[in-house]
Amino acid sequence: MLVAGCPRCPSPVTEWQGTWACGSHGPTAPLWRPHEVTYDAFAEQLRRTPAFPTYLPWPLGPGWQVSDFALVGADEDSTAATLTCASGLSALDGPVEVLVVAEEPGVGLGARCAGTAAPDPGTEVGRGTPDVRVRIGTQAVPLWTVSTSGADERFDRSVLAGEALGRWLWLVLRPASAILLLRDDWILRDVSGLGPPLVELPFGGERPAW
Repeated sequence: MLVAGCPRCPSPVTEWQGTWACGSHGPTAPLWRPHEVTYDAFAEQLRRTPAFPTYLPWPLGPGWQVSDFALVGADEDSTAATLTCASGLSALDGPVEVLVVAEEPGVGLGARCAGTAAPDPGTEVGRGTPDVRVRIGTQAVPLWTVSTSGADERFDRSVLAGEALGRWLWLVLRPASAILLLRDDWILRDVSGLGPPLVELPFGGERPAW
């Protein structure tokens, strides 16, 4: 079961005659997040986002699992964002979380996960040489570091963003040092059309705070 909330903050949303609204941010497309992170709930999300990509690091390493996911949209024809989180252990950093957000401009879900104020990445994205490239299918997607200097310092993370297929692509890695995991052959896969191999994905673990 997916539960509705605001994509830009933890507040609930209300629906009246087909319009959703947040008490803090006004009219907004609802964010849907599962009560429990399970294969069935993930399959439900993918059924509701048939024309929108849902990215995961691929393949998941040994001991890694899908620890969260969400979507933004009032119905399957109006999906505006998807989110996944993969969690696991690395030799250098211990517990690691990798949140991946694909979204239309102005949604604000990536910024919420990053802890930044503006709904979209800043002007540093697209300026100069990218800090890393990740591969989606045959496309090498350039990503730039997003500054979190003005955000809540209690959250230790690295944030990167760029553009993939006309949408914003955010990566939020915790702790910040986990950015060293990224390499130019690092792969994100759109699992929306993956089919039977999804059954083998492990789900669970501690859900991230965002």
